[in-house]
Amino acid sequence: MGQVLLTEIQKGVKSALIKRRIISHFIYAGCTTITELSKAVGLSVPTVTKFVDVMLKDGYVNDYGKLETNGGRHPSLYGLNADSGYFVGVAVSINSLKICLINFKGDVLKMTSDIPFSLENTPECLEGICREARSFIDGLDIDREKILNVCMGITGRVNPETGCSYTHLTFTEKPLAEVLTERLGINVCIDNDSRAMAYGEYIMRNDKCARNLIFINVNWGLGMAIIIDGKLYSGMSGFAGEFGHNYGYDNQQICDCGKKGCIETEVSCSALYRKFIERLHNGENSILLKEKSIDEITLDDIISAVKREDVLAIEIVEEIGAKLGRHIGEMMNIFNPEQVIVGGEFSRVGVYLLPPVIASVRRYTLNLMYRDSDISISELKENANAIGSALLARSKFFALD
Repeated sequence: MGQVLLTEIQKGVKSALIKRRIISHFIYAGCTTITELSKAVGLSVPTVTKFVDVMLKDGYVNDYGKLETNGGRHPSLYGLNADSGYFVGVAVSINSLKICLINFKGDVLKMTSDIPFSLENTPECLEGICREARSFIDGLDIDREKILNVCMGITGRVNPETGCSYTHLTFTEKPLAEVLTERLGINVCIDNDSRAMAYGEYIMRNDKCARNLIFINVNWGLGMAIIIDGKLYSGMSGFAGEFGHNYGYDNQQICDCGKKGCIETEVSCSALYRKFIERLHNGENSILLKEKSIDEITLDDIISAVKREDVLAIEIVEEIGAKLGRHIGEMMNIFNPEQVIVGGEFSRVGVYLLPPVIASVRRYTLNLMYRDSDISISELKENANAIGSALLARSKFFALD
């Protein structure tokens, strides 16, 4: 009797795993035929047909009609049912929150504007995040039960497997993901913001994204995410990608991590802001001085000044871009990636960023390493973390053990 029960349990587990594999294929490949799906998951056509029929009845998969072919039978295209479930991404940055809703197919249905916020290591800050997330979810015109997973993309060192944050919101004894799950009443996972951004680009990019890429996140700090053969690389403890905390400069500038001379002290939005304000105090001029005092100038103002062709702002951006290119070149010498994507707040400077980056890469990198690699700007820009977190919520929900 016991062996029969065990066999039934094993069959149930195997069936669930096969369904996850089918759904994962739809996530990455989109609509497909039974024959293509059979090859992708390594199962016979009759077996796949049986599982797809069950998933059609359960509402997770739709029949999207016949595929047009030149003669012969027209096979049916199957794909995810957009309305069968929803996922939420919560993007936590130093000074703002952004929240995104996607459906089962990955379409973005709702996105908040930046919500003013200050990331602090306090219970009040955590409650603020939960309050905004609850308000967003309560305002949705969908059944709450259909929200299957939430993912929070947060800056700093994060272990996505344990759900623990080691840089921010570290005051709780329980893993941060567990605390958020209890507060929201919906399953919550967490990940590093750079990985969320990279994953968002990988899934949503208009031109097919490379399966081996490096994503450089130039925000207030400097982060990196690595995708190898289509999979995010997190490292043994989840901390892979701390690009900005390598030693880079003998500048005696103290980094947020407490050490001196980290790369991000010279290559980041904080470096852009610091250098711009310092040079104004040293008597240099900017169009911004006609509009406000030095103490009132924000990072957004500086980025705006770049777009308005402010000479000082452009000069500093190009200096930082050249340094960024040198360090990207170092990563290219190590990884030889197909693609490098530069994102984060700094990428908002637009056309002034890539030329100095590419020139520096060519100067400091082996020709064989960079000549076949594509270097481009993030397409999702300021929405990358929110969209990527929502997409991670979906992929983690169906992750195979």
